[in-house]
Amino acid sequence: MIKSLKNSNEYGVVYRKGKSYANKYLIMYVMKNDLMENRYGISVSKKVGNSVVRHRITRLIRESYRLNDSMFNSGLDIVVIARASAKGKGYEEINSAVLHLAKLHRIIVEKMIISE
Repeated sequence: MIKSLKNSNEYGVVYRKGKSYANKYLIMYVMKNDLMENRYGISVSKKVGNSVVRHRITRLIRESYRLNDSMFNSGLDIVVIARASAKGKGYEEINSAVLHLAKLHRIIVEKMIISE
């Protein structure tokens, strides 16, 4: 289960004290927390689209994080903000954008390739 940031104060701390990187579709803020687990927040503003569009983007970002959760370092607060250009994009583009930002932040452990 993904732990989430619950209120605007928690988001505000990550915005103020965290480090951010951006790409074409997303902006990611990352800050260390003193917990043994990650907390995740997703923000999609009304500029991106109507509620159907915003919820779809939110689901795609959450699914990308869920499927790649084991690759992320622990003890982090992560906030992902969707840009308007994310509207209408599929899972592959959003997943690629999330992993790209995680690599920029150096919070992801590359999967080890096991040769047979």
